[in-house]
Amino acid sequence: QVQLAESGGGLVQAGGSLRLSCAASGRTFTRYNMGWFRQAPGKEREFVAAITWIGGTPYYADSVKGRFTISRDNAKKSVYLQMDSLKPEDTAVYYCAADARTITSSDYDYWGQGTQVTVSS
Repeated sequence: QVQLAESGGGLVQAGGSLRLSCAASGRTFTRYNMGWFRQAPGKEREFVAAITWIGGTPYYADSVKGRFTISRDNAKKSVYLQMDSLKPEDTAVYYCAADARTITSSDYDYWGQGTQVTVSS
């Protein structure tokens, strides 16, 4: 079992930055791929970024590539999403997720409760 708790969301002006954190519980954190997803009002949940447990390889959605950076600290059982050059269309609830196999699809086993990110124009 893995429990996830996101933090770091908030209100920011367009062009600004936020850093989301996701703290995990469980002894096998290092064996899980970690992903970030987001869901805007009236839209489906979409993939944002992921990082593998083998090699720490990052993956990004085209819409955030070059602006967002995912990283993980296995000693702290945490994953981070650094978001720069934020745009109003980045406004959404951001979710952290963990899975032993899935990387970019939404078939993750474990999900956090989400943190709201609002980007004003």
